[in-house]
Amino acid sequence: MTEPFEPINTVAGPGEAKANAQTLARILSEVFPEAVTESGIDFEALKQLVGEEALPSTAEKFGLSWPGKAASRRLALLPPTGTLLPRPEESVEWDATKNIVIEGDNLEVLRLLRRGYAGKVDVIYIDPPYNTGSDLVYHDSRVTPKDEFETQVGERDGEGRLVKNTDASGRRHAAWLDMMHPRLWAARDLLKDTGVVIAAIGDDEHAHLRMLLEQVFGAENFISDVVWQGGRKNDSRYVSNGADYMLIYAKNEAILAANSVRWRERKPGVQEALEMAQHIWDEENADHANAQKRWRKWLKEFKASGVPTDAVTRYTTLDGTGRPVRNDGNISWPGGGGPRYDVLHPVTKKPVVVPAPGWRYPDPATMQREILAGNVAFGVDHTTQPGMVNRLEELDRQVAVSVFERDRNVATVALNTLFDGNAPFTAPKDVNVLARWIDLVSSGNRDAVVLDFFAGSGSTGHAVMDLNVADGGDRQYVLVQLDESVDHPEYTTIADITRERLRRAGKAIADTQGLNAGDLDLGFRAYRLAESNTRKWDGTTGEQSLEDAVASAVDNLLPGRTTDDLLVEMMLRLGLELTTPVEQQDVAGSPLYNLGAGTMFAYFGTDITVEESKQIAQAIRTWRDEEGPVTEAAVVVRDTGFADSAAKLNLAAALNQAGITNLRSI
Repeated sequence: MTEPFEPINTVAGPGEAKANAQTLARILSEVFPEAVTESGIDFEALKQLVGEEALPSTAEKFGLSWPGKAASRRLALLPPTGTLLPRPEESVEWDATKNIVIEGDNLEVLRLLRRGYAGKVDVIYIDPPYNTGSDLVYHDSRVTPKDEFETQVGERDGEGRLVKNTDASGRRHAAWLDMMHPRLWAARDLLKDTGVVIAAIGDDEHAHLRMLLEQVFGAENFISDVVWQGGRKNDSRYVSNGADYMLIYAKNEAILAANSVRWRERKPGVQEALEMAQHIWDEENADHANAQKRWRKWLKEFKASGVPTDAVTRYTTLDGTGRPVRNDGNISWPGGGGPRYDVLHPVTKKPVVVPAPGWRYPDPATMQREILAGNVAFGVDHTTQPGMVNRLEELDRQVAVSVFERDRNVATVALNTLFDGNAPFTAPKDVNVLARWIDLVSSGNRDAVVLDFFAGSGSTGHAVMDLNVADGGDRQYVLVQLDESVDHPEYTTIADITRERLRRAGKAIADTQGLNAGDLDLGFRAYRLAESNTRKWDGTTGEQSLEDAVASAVDNLLPGRTTDDLLVEMMLRLGLELTTPVEQQDVAGSPLYNLGAGTMFAYFGTDITVEESKQIAQAIRTWRDEEGPVTEAAVVVRDTGFADSAAKLNLAAALNQAGITNLRSI
């Protein structure tokens, strides 16, 4: 008899080997149908179709290679085996927020997120371990607590001390690449086709990471290798290597180009300058001479602060309305050979000097319109060549350069201030730098989804909140941080610090914004990686009696897990976002969950009888009808939740009768 509720573990997600095979088979069936059978792809037939053009697996090719590369690539193709446990007590504004913070090994977390977030992330920013000789604390099969796992695999000695990953082992770089390789592949699946990844790195693995990114994203999608000069090391023997790097790749640069995407940012100091010019003009009651004097004095002091670029401080003149302008713009014809005609000086009424290449404007009528619009500035008399007027507010965007300087101690001081003078994290990333580059590569998208799976102290989340404050955006962040232990009296792991930093940053913003903070998302949902909520019986009894072992197998929910935990696992397996709206009502003694306004219903009650199955089916049907028409509602139940097979069949039949045929079990 066919099982009426299909187990959700038969579902394959994007980027997983099974889904890749299905996609490839679908494509081949259209062009080479003889290479596809009922069982899958016939690779021998495919080789015959391409003949001698087929490359042997041993063929030499250019690229980065290391022992273990193939095995590490396969890790990204595996389906997830764990789950995420919701932690509302560690969260801020659980019901209202769209931000997510996850504690656990990021490879398994990325595999879990891939189904619900594939093609939905705009920007990935990561700051992975620089591999400077310290321990690598990421493992590719871990869903248990970190210390427990390290003991199991022998990475801690008898006294619990870590075995070092040193240069002497000959595995330092290979181990680092083994760690990064599957994570980058899994993360790539989460990016939109217009998405961008920024990977920060130091000298130790800079070359290797660039080559690895070329393989994962393609050399054709390279954007920039940004150099961040963060300080000087005066004790260096040869050269002060104080730079870090940010490697930037598009998922598909051709799509960006086809969409005419151009990354531009506001020149530093423009907004402050515009606001001060207006303030001075108003205070001086439009007295041009006094306003001009005050403006130039302020501009000189502003330049000394180091905030603005020279491009801003060159706007030393206020026009007749108090706006900062430059009157020395090039008014000549590009390349020479332009039109030549008389232009009279407004005071002397004599023709002014014509530029050697000719006028920029093609005829006297066009020139006159530009003069009347205030776009041409004349000198004191006709002997001086006029200039084109450039206004600061019109020229406030610029292309970013690939080298910049900013002292890294600024970030340390800021974090120390946030934690009342006792920062629990060393070398945090600069929130202002992250905000700048995230905004730039997302073209100022106020709804961008930003992922950081090496979250550290949470700088990326803080930067996203700051961007939303600056422009009223609704950006979201998804942060993943390993449960790496720290030696601190108040915090057990770095993930504890991540969450506390975000709590403090959100509160600081709320305090500063006051009533204006009402529309800002300053919260986050906290989750922790764990093994699956359900267990499979392997046929052994252990220390249990056979009767108890069978009973435990029937009740497949792990001790201590709740239906809310099971709901999250179901969402992850079936590709729903973690922040999908969820409502619930009590039916037959257990919660009936409604996800996405009737898109999916879930019921995880136990010992469901035939009579109760009728109640559940009716409740689902009524709720679905209240929500209005949906494309296709799905229903998920607990596989072992029925008193007998009759109850399960009855529920399936009642749902089918109501037009609900997408039935799943967990």
